[in-house]
Formats: sequence, structure tokens, C-alpha cells
Amino acid sequence: MSSAAITHRMAETSPRPRARLTGIVYLLYFLTAILAQLLVGRKLIALGNATNLISTGSYILLTLFFYRMFNPVNKILSLLAALFSLAGCVVMTLGFFYPPSISMSPLIFFGPYCLLIGYLVFRSTFLPRILGVLMVLAGLGWLAFLWPPVAIHLTVYIEALGIFAEASLMLWLIVKGVNVQRWNEQANAA
Repeated sequence: MSSAAITHRMAETSPRPRARLTGIVYLLYFLTAILAQLLVGRKLIALGNATNLISTGSYILLTLFFYRMFNPVNKILSLLAALFSLAGCVVMTLGFFYPPSISMSPLIFFGPYCLLIGYLVFRSTFLPRILGVLMVLAGLGWLAFLWPPVAIHLTVYIEALGIFAEASLMLWLIVKGVNVQRWNEQANAA
């Protein structure tokens, strides 16, 4: 086997390109979610809902990528996080098309999802722990939206913290990926 073929095979199996792809999917989610909000805000509801579906599809793909990334850290918590996210995506999608009939906020699911992802990042050896702390804080913030007395007074701060935390993780994944040696060590230990 030639050295070029070996390098290509290593790149295919290396967690760094997968982590960077995860970051790109995260960016796609951010961009389509923002575009959907702009379209709905301009009363282009059908186009906004279609864009929301693309956004939700991106988030489902992101969920699956995170599940695979954090499986070596803790298989059960990684699966639980994925289930929370997928449930949140279902509730969110139903809310796009049947808003009056859905009385449940998707934040009931996305808050715990961010908490679990934050914990998994913190426990991982292949990503900076500060990203885990930020994601835990974001999860707590999303859950705070469920309590109106807090949400009314802190909405701007909660949203800013959530966006900052998730954007930080997204940018880290795009720019740096994961520490391959540490990911492999954790995967082999699992």
C-alpha cells in the first residue's frame, strides 16, 4: 500500500475530520435557523417553515455526529443526550406546523441536551473543559426559559450565553477539531 493510500485511509478514520465536519454541520444549523427566523419575521411563513425543516434536519445530523463523538466518553449519557435532542427536534417540528396544539416547549429537551453535552465535553480528554462548562451554563439557561419570572428579566443574557457557548463549541470544532491522540486513547479505553 502506498503512503498516499495510507494517509488517505488515516484521514478517513481520524476523528479530527469528523469533528470538523460536525462543526460545519453546526454552522449550517446556525445559519439556517437564523434565516428561518428572519423569513418568519417577514411573514414568509411557508418559506420560513421549509427553512426550519432544513435547520432541524441539520440539528438531527449534528445530534448523530455528537453521539458518535462522545460515545467513548460515556455510551449511556451520549445516547441519552441524543434521545433528548431528537425529542426536542420532534417537538420543535410539530410546533412549526401545529403551534396552537403543541403546549410543550422544545427547551424541555434542549436544556438537558446541552447539560449532557456540556458534561460529556468536560469529561472528555479531547476537547477543552471550558467548552463543557459553557455548554452546561447554556443548558441551565435554556431551562431557565421554562420559568417565566426568570425568563422575563434575563432573556437577553440567557440567549447571549447560549449562543456564545454553542458558537464557541462550533468554532472550536471547525478550527481545531479534537485532540486525535486523546480521542483515540479514550475510545480504546471504552
